[in-house]
Amino acid sequence: MATKIFVNLPVKNLNKTIEFFTKLGFTFNPQFTDENATCMIVGEDIFVMLLVEKFFKTFTKKEICDTAKDTEVIIALSTESREKVDQIINKAIEAGGSESRAPQDYGWMYGRSFQDIDGHLWEIIYMDESAIKK
Repeated sequence: MATKIFVNLPVKNLNKTIEFFTKLGFTFNPQFTDENATCMIVGEDIFVMLLVEKFFKTFTKKEICDTAKDTEVIIALSTESREKVDQIINKAIEAGGSESRAPQDYGWMYGRSFQDIDGHLWEIIYMDESAIKK
């Protein structure tokens, strides 16, 4: 059985967050969606659990990070082309997110980063592994 990854992120407004990520092309598992949480499908074995802050707090004794001034994690996702990187970032900006740094172009790897509406950082990258100098 393949290992699955579930990234858990706190969100302020679940409906607005679902709307934001829907605009980026993500889908959600209705079986794991209610007023407290949703399961965003990233890949066959990769999921992001978006949990309203009050519910998220039931899983930890620690404070929730203030993403307006601190970074708790950067989630990096690969895609099949440089053009797809740009498409996703442009959709994120149009949906209310913001670009969080200048594009990074190393020839064999191209990436851009955005901040979602809850302040979480996401990197979208394309890697041409055949172009890596060995």
